[in-house]
Amino acid sequence: MPQHSPAAVIVLAAGAGTRMKSATPKVMHPIAGRSLLHHAISAAAGTGPEHLVVVLRHAREQVAEHLESISGSIDRSVLVADQDDVPGTGRAAECALTQLPEDIGGTVVVTYGDVPLLTTDTLLALVEHHESHTNAVTVLSANVANPTGYGRIVRDAQGGLERIVEEKDADDAVKRLTEINSGIYAFDARVLRSALAEVSTDNAQGEKYLTDVIGIARGAGSRVAALTTDDVWQVEGANDRVQLAQLGRELNRRIVEAHMRAGVTVVDPETTWIDADVVIAPDVTILPGVQLHGACDIAADAVIGPDSTLSDTEVGAGATISRTHGSLSVIGAGATVGPFAYLRPGTELGAQAKIGTFVETKNAQIGDGTKVPHLTYVGDATIGEQSNIGASSVFVNYDGVNKNRTTIGSYVKTGSDTMFIAPVTVGDGAYSGAGTVIREDVPAGALAITEGRQRNIEGWVEAKRPGTPAARAAQMAAGTADADPATDSAGPNRPGSSTDEADSAEKES
Repeated sequence: MPQHSPAAVIVLAAGAGTRMKSATPKVMHPIAGRSLLHHAISAAAGTGPEHLVVVLRHAREQVAEHLESISGSIDRSVLVADQDDVPGTGRAAECALTQLPEDIGGTVVVTYGDVPLLTTDTLLALVEHHESHTNAVTVLSANVANPTGYGRIVRDAQGGLERIVEEKDADDAVKRLTEINSGIYAFDARVLRSALAEVSTDNAQGEKYLTDVIGIARGAGSRVAALTTDDVWQVEGANDRVQLAQLGRELNRRIVEAHMRAGVTVVDPETTWIDADVVIAPDVTILPGVQLHGACDIAADAVIGPDSTLSDTEVGAGATISRTHGSLSVIGAGATVGPFAYLRPGTELGAQAKIGTFVETKNAQIGDGTKVPHLTYVGDATIGEQSNIGASSVFVNYDGVNKNRTTIGSYVKTGSDTMFIAPVTVGDGAYSGAGTVIREDVPAGALAITEGRQRNIEGWVEAKRPGTPAARAAQMAAGTADADPATDSAGPNRPGSSTDEADSAEKES
């Protein structure tokens, strides 16, 4: 447990977020692979509080369900408090206190569900400052160039915190102040409970303000203070899509920079996007245009990109992935993928194996050293080690009702344009000829071919396409004409020009 862990953290997430103009609750909008609420709760949980409470109201059931998934990912319980019809942050905190023991002591931190760049370290610094100065209330503040919309920090002549004034209640002199209230606080638990009982809704908005606790505590002779952070981004909230995008870009910049400082080469940080839960080992190289989403895990010396998107994918040491889209896949050490490959969920590529150009895979286990070089679909299949799948092959896995599986052994060599009609098994060391349609199991070491006798109809072009460049070329090849086929401008077939045999061939074709 971290030093100066608070007794409780309250995360306020009850707002409607109407400026998002979205059917999705504001706190569920994602950046860097996590919702705003997930970022906020992760930072709060990192402080090691005994109690963690989230206050809900708008889209309550939807957010509560999302909260359950977050709780599972951080492996700790999260309490839910429901805000009633009384508006305001003070009332939200008061509702949260109903979920905590009545005799709770120590520090209670209040933060928000829409401040995704806020870190655990900053919250711990707030708690440490609060407790080391024996404050009743400590607010996290910041100086900003444009404070419009924020509550202002008003200090006394000695520089101490006097009060916080919401902008709608502020006069012109207060509006000119640039130190703003982040809305993030550390409270003495007993002071918070008793002061909230005194807070009224007598203000321009008719809300129960949490900021009023400061005046009440100060009036009772308790110490109140403001701790200023130099990192304004940490206290920025996302109220609309523009702010969401700005926060997302800044968070991504920080994530990418952290990976570079940890030994990852990122050739073009401006075109590289990495989610918060991605793990990248030192000496990985990320080329331009790469996106790594979800729980990707990239091992040392791998090269990703350019222009590749991976989601929830594991990449082995020394693997190379180029212009590839992959999700829920595993790529073995030293394997190569792409360019222009599509790895769908369930793809497992062995060590030193290859998935080449214009190859799509799905629910496929491909063994060590096996190659699927190009123009192939591998779906619902198991392929052993050191096999080679010829170009333009298709694993025909769907019969219109069920998906069926193909099993191919090790050291198998299949010719181009082989069709595997599942369910079917090809034994170890077997071969197939080009254009083979495999409908039955192939024994180990056998050659599978689909025999169809080739038939050549001599003179067909001259008979059916007289006067065309092709006909002239055929005549020249036979030594019966000397005109350049490129200069011929004959039109379509003339009636009555075909032979009986040519007519028959055209019908057959």
